[in-house]
Formats: sequence, structure tokens, C-alpha cells
Amino acid sequence: MPSNTNSASTTAGVALYARFALAGAIGCGVTHGVLTPVDVVKTCIQLDPVTYNKGMAGTFRQVIQAEGVGALMTGFSPTFAGYSLQGALKFGGYEFWKKALIDTVGQENAAKNRTAIYLAGAGIAEFIADIALCPLEATRIRLVSQPAFAKGLIGGLSRLVKEEGVYRGLYSGFGPIVFKQVPYTMSKFVVYEYASEMLLKGINDPQMPPLTVTAVNLTAGLIAGIVAAVVSHPADTLLSKINKARGNGSIVVRLCGLASDLGPRGLFLGLGPRILMVGFMSAFQFAIYGDLKRFFGATNGVEIH
Repeated sequence: MPSNTNSASTTAGVALYARFALAGAIGCGVTHGVLTPVDVVKTCIQLDPVTYNKGMAGTFRQVIQAEGVGALMTGFSPTFAGYSLQGALKFGGYEFWKKALIDTVGQENAAKNRTAIYLAGAGIAEFIADIALCPLEATRIRLVSQPAFAKGLIGGLSRLVKEEGVYRGLYSGFGPIVFKQVPYTMSKFVVYEYASEMLLKGINDPQMPPLTVTAVNLTAGLIAGIVAAVVSHPADTLLSKINKARGNGSIVVRLCGLASDLGPRGLFLGLGPRILMVGFMSAFQFAIYGDLKRFFGATNGVEIH
């Protein structure tokens, strides 16, 4: 990941990865939180396409007319908390697992298999992050789909556990969230790594000023976010559907049934808003992450050369 390293950093070990995690938590928590209204609109389109069939702008108006402006911030608490946790484990974990894999195979072999290193590091980190994210995402979706379900994060979590149990209430969406988030994060990080490398080669300035580094992170993050949004969207739709209400049968059976009912077109409902949301969100995540790493003195992560 590009960073300005004019100032030598001596941070290492647990302190280094804690700073990576903190930077990731802030970047993901802030960007997901700010984009809560877009996520509400996307979820409404996915859950009730018959009612919300007027596109992104039209759905914004429908939600405001039906429930008021405040409805656009439904689920903000679980969104901010969940994606802060996920961001810490995803970005910090990616840096950790990338280094672990490079150390395992050696720098020379890592250079020959860099795509595999990027994909594996991102995949492992995201799988662990999803364990923390899933209960909060289940709560967010239930609050958006059923506004009267609870008043906030704690109330929503408590009611889900009380009425449906920990597994069915909080983790019924774990399968689709893994199928959504793991491919999303794997494609996001590998595309970001290559996009930023291409941009850096074009600039060809080893002493880039901080603003240029931020611009590189923004642009590479935007490209990565658009690709990742398309790759992961079918699973995102299934996640919204399976968390909307209770269902019968195993999670696998329910997922297969939903996919069959929706069909290819249905699985890509709400793709436009999600590309917009994820593209810009990813751009700012990488920009914030890179800037905070410099601020925290955590610019000495392991890279593949």
C-alpha cells in the first residue's frame, strides 16, 4: 500500500498492528456510518422491489415520504459498531496475514505468487472479521426491514437473541455474509494493490508529497470498490433477504430457495446504488487508512517487491 515514508518509522510488533487495526476501524466505521442512508435505500430495493421500483433517487423520496427523513439513518448504530470492528480486523488482519504468508514462503516466492498472497491474506482476515460483523449486520437489516422491531442496537440484538436464539437470530446470515464479504474483500484488496502500483509507476516519484499519496489511495480504492461491488452483489442480496424475517429449514436450503426464486436478474437488484456506495466508500476507506497510518507512524508494513 503506498505511503509517504520520508520519516522513518520504528513501530513494530503488537503496537504496529494495533495501529493498523485502529486506522482500519476509523476508516470503515466512518465511511459506512456516513453512507447509512444509501445502504437503507439499497436494502429497501432488495427487500421490496415491488414497492421500491423507482430507482435510487425515487426510493429516497419514497422512504422520506413514508417514514420521514430520520428513516434514512435507521440502523446507524449497528452499522457504525459492526463495520468499525470489521474494519479493524479486516485492515489490521490483512497486514498481519500478508506478512505471515510472506514470511512463510519467503520474499522471492511471494513475489512470484503475489496475487495468491494478496487473496489469501484478505480472505483469512475477512473471514475472521465476519464473525464479529454478522450479529450487528443482522440487527441492522432487521431494523431497516422492520422499523418498529426495536429502538436501537442493544434493543435489536436483545430481541433477536430472545426470540430466535443466538445462532438463528444473529448468525443465520453468516453463510451469505461470508460469501459476500470474503470475495468482496479479496477482490477489493488485490485490485487495490495492482491499481495503486500502476498509478505509482505512472507518477514515478519515490518522494511523493502526502497529497499525492492520498490521491493515489483514493483512485485505486475507487477502482477496487467498483469491481468488488459487482463481484459480491448477489450474496449481498441474499443476505438482505435471509435476515428480513424468520424462515424454515437449514440456512443452505433457504439460500438455495431464495436464489432460485430471485433468478439472475433478482440477485442484482440494487446494484446501481451499491456500486455508488461501495465505490466511493472504498476510495475514502483507503485514503483515510493511508493517512492515519502516516499519522500513527505505522508506515513500515511488509510489502511484496
